[in-house]
Amino acid sequence: MHTTQVSRLVRAPRPVIYRALLDPEAIAAWRVPEGMSSRVHTFEAVEGGAFRISLTYDSSGEPGKSGEHTDTYHGRFVTLVPDELVVEESEFETGDAAMGGRMTMTTRLTDAGDGTLVTILHEGIPDAVSPADNETGTRMALDKLAALVEEVTGLSPA
Repeated sequence: MHTTQVSRLVRAPRPVIYRALLDPEAIAAWRVPEGMSSRVHTFEAVEGGAFRISLTYDSSGEPGKSGEHTDTYHGRFVTLVPDELVVEESEFETGDAAMGGRMTMTTRLTDAGDGTLVTILHEGIPDAVSPADNETGTRMALDKLAALVEEVTGLSPA
């Protein structure tokens, strides 16, 4: 199992970012790496609430963890601290034991100058998932999050 951590300064206040962490339409827009599309099947943004999300590769040449070109994962919200913290547990829907196991994703929001430092800690990443690929995907997602919330607030990118 692997652990990764990625941070990014986002020029938006914590409450705006927190809302984007708990809105299924926003999640579908930002929490997806380049070259993939997202579909939110279930999303109950309360402590103990369930979620289920599929990420599909735009290119048919990419293998998926759950299907031919798709990574589907499901889980629950463990902890929600308004404007500060979101902790989620999830696992891939897969028959591949190397991709199995429960992962924890902790997203922390911290005031930082004229914006918010968003830090995402992934714990329990299956050995079959490259930590470098996970970090790259997380950076892409954080860039999309920044673009989404900075557009809403009218602040220029950091």
